[in-house]
Amino acid sequence: MSKRDYYEVLGLDKNASQAEIKKAYRRLAMKYHPDKTKNDKEAENKFKEASEAYEVLSDKDKRQKYDQYGHAGLEGAFGGGGFSWENFTHASDFSDIFGDSGFGSIFEHLFGAGFGGAGRRSQQSNRGEDLQISLSLTLEEIAKGVEKKIKINVQDTCKACNGTGSADGKVATCDQCRGSGRVKQTTRSLFGHMQTVVECPSCHGSGKIIKNKCPQCHGEGRIKHVKTVTISIPAGVSEGQYIRMRGQGNVGPNQGAKGDILVHIREKEHEIFERNEADLICEFPISFSQAALGTEIKVPTLSGKVKMKIPAGTQSGKVFRLRAQGLPHVNSSYHGDLYVKMRVITPTRLRSEEKQLFQELAKFDSEKKLQPGKSILGKIKDFFY
Repeated sequence: MSKRDYYEVLGLDKNASQAEIKKAYRRLAMKYHPDKTKNDKEAENKFKEASEAYEVLSDKDKRQKYDQYGHAGLEGAFGGGGFSWENFTHASDFSDIFGDSGFGSIFEHLFGAGFGGAGRRSQQSNRGEDLQISLSLTLEEIAKGVEKKIKINVQDTCKACNGTGSADGKVATCDQCRGSGRVKQTTRSLFGHMQTVVECPSCHGSGKIIKNKCPQCHGEGRIKHVKTVTISIPAGVSEGQYIRMRGQGNVGPNQGAKGDILVHIREKEHEIFERNEADLICEFPISFSQAALGTEIKVPTLSGKVKMKIPAGTQSGKVFRLRAQGLPHVNSSYHGDLYVKMRVITPTRLRSEEKQLFQELAKFDSEKKLQPGKSILGKIKDFFY
């Protein structure tokens, strides 16, 4: 299947400015955000397609080749396997496009934790790995924010060799890469020879050669260790979001930099409330007499019970809104609302006195001409969706 035109992917013409390119990418990236399109493979592919288009059109040289030769002009630019996330060289645009709220690991969600260190690994190839953990929270914890302490297995600095990986402390500079950890690799393409920078095969990116390896860490300079980390969860988080704990992941081999911990938020099912973004929904049972005559009820919220008046003649399925009784928005003082749906309960067992009263009411009911219409369930769906 042939590739779509990059300008078509972003919905732009060929004279688009860099600001317009960035704006178009922002719009598509937020539209196909995995938190909004959970388990949608098509949306995932569209996100990657937009990222590839942005990579080319936001780069002056790549865009010039593409404008002149089309897709053929980029042959070899992304390697033999085509565009992958390692080819995305605009990591610095990440916070500019998506904000720096502590979440938004859009790229980790789609392409794995490798993205988190893509920009930094180009500078230090022996950076430690990022770790991912899941954390389940109740709605009460989400409403207020919470701190959690958990134990996690990490690769930490070997104390025997102080992270050098050498038993005698002697470390030599790699002759092939001269200590940089990177070497140039030349490939041939339609437009001649192209040079790319890859990890040094001799030292595996460390820039160092160790002859007498430490027996504790076997030359890696790191060993497995269990440590306790404290995770601060802000109020208002939701299922599928990530929190990045910088420098808390694995330490890199031979005194490399530390990776990060990515905390994946999960929500526990609540026995009363359903969640719709920052809004909450619950169902409250009332009797026939309360619905007909009106009453006052005490509605449960995440912070306690509040009084609410039910007017006379309330129908089953009627929805009332309690403003600002929902969940807070992340990093905001604003709260969602609580929607309370009335459910009129039909009694299944009647005492003789109750049965006699209902028989009296039935005489009046026979005089009423009730007509069919759209179901209450349909109206409720219209209200919410």
